[in-house]
Amino acid sequence: MFNHELLKDKRILVTGGGTGLGYAMSRRFAELGASLVLCGRRQQVLEQAATELRRDFGAEVAAIACDIRDPDAVEAMMQRIWEDGALDILVNNAAASFIARTESLSARAADAILGVTLHGALYCTLAAGKRWITDRHAGTVLSILSTSTVTGRAYTVPSAMAKSALLAMTRSLAVEWGPKDIRLVAIAPGPFPTAAASANLNPAGRQNSAGHANPLGRSGDPAELANLAAYLVSGFAGYINGEMIAIDGGQHLRTSGAEDLLRWTDEQWQQLRKT
Repeated sequence: MFNHELLKDKRILVTGGGTGLGYAMSRRFAELGASLVLCGRRQQVLEQAATELRRDFGAEVAAIACDIRDPDAVEAMMQRIWEDGALDILVNNAAASFIARTESLSARAADAILGVTLHGALYCTLAAGKRWITDRHAGTVLSILSTSTVTGRAYTVPSAMAKSALLAMTRSLAVEWGPKDIRLVAIAPGPFPTAAASANLNPAGRQNSAGHANPLGRSGDPAELANLAAYLVSGFAGYINGEMIAIDGGQHLRTSGAEDLLRWTDEQWQQLRKT
């Protein structure tokens, strides 16, 4: 299935595509023949990623700095993209999260998570969707969610709320936009090692649950998620609509992934706030 032309002639926007899992997916899409638009807040990071993709795969890659929390900035980005041709696929990957005792969160801290994870994905989906509908152009939206949509997750409540809302968006628009040849699908990753996840969700002093809690006894390889993403946005998955697929080794069947934090002391939480 994964032949080098699987995504030929497909134009894909990946939010947060310059780092982490977004970059892993971008590499796989490029390897399979897609042209790409990478979006993020740091132009230098995006340009470096774009240079690597062009060098390694000969891919056509554009890098556009955009704060997706700003609907006007999203609209301007989409207008710029469409000037060179329509998108075929949107990957809502950009997100923010960190662990904290929920009662200690300020409104600003909560909004920092909701702004990127929920509002940004919604703005991008609406901006792409209205153009697809106007142009009668088929489209696919892939949103990267979380198994917290199934289990809930203590100490990352704004993130769990945002991801659950995006699952509702995926299921709702799958029905509303399906007749317009627009599919919406989602992936719920479990533990995948990235720099951002390690810094924000697994600080010093936190027990790594991937080994003892995961039925497969390991974390995920980003290439495994990238392959699932490539399948879901390809024509091979053309009859999958409104569904979320968990890729976590079965861990959410045993744990939400936050139980170890119930044993943290006040001193540990205070140290986390300092760092």
